[in-house]
Amino acid sequence: MKKTVYDFTVQDIMGFDKSLSDFTGKVLLIVNTASKCGFTPQFADLQKLYDAYKDRGFAVLGFPCNQFMNQDPGTNEEIKNFCAVNYNANFPMFSKIDVNGATAHPLYVFLKDSLPGVMGSKAIKWNFTKFLVDKTGKPVNRYAPNTSPLDIAPDIEKLLDA
Repeated sequence: MKKTVYDFTVQDIMGFDKSLSDFTGKVLLIVNTASKCGFTPQFADLQKLYDAYKDRGFAVLGFPCNQFMNQDPGTNEEIKNFCAVNYNANFPMFSKIDVNGATAHPLYVFLKDSLPGVMGSKAIKWNFTKFLVDKTGKPVNRYAPNTSPLDIAPDIEKLLDA
């Protein structure tokens, strides 16, 4: 049984396997993203967080998802270019995944089991749901899509200083 996010392997945005154990010891913010969503401008604030804390052992991990009203229909290459061109996003991005249903990526099954949402619901309700993970790979907080990434900064700082 997988016990931390470090136990998972995912595919990066270029389609290469990447073990999340490569992030061992870092505080992570894992986000299901979309390029054509009302929350898409959060890419800018996610990048600000990444820039502010990456040298202290923090990373944002973006997982494109097209399960919410087809708001990320592009290829991985198109998504990567969109994020770079429109938001100068250079935090780690991964291949498009499903976060809900029978085809949900095992990482997201683990995250949802670890931190159910409002009223115990495990489903991801929309794009830009955020999971904060401590240095041991344990999910410690879940944030709604409308939570500004910048509002998470105090929680990130606490984990970095722990």
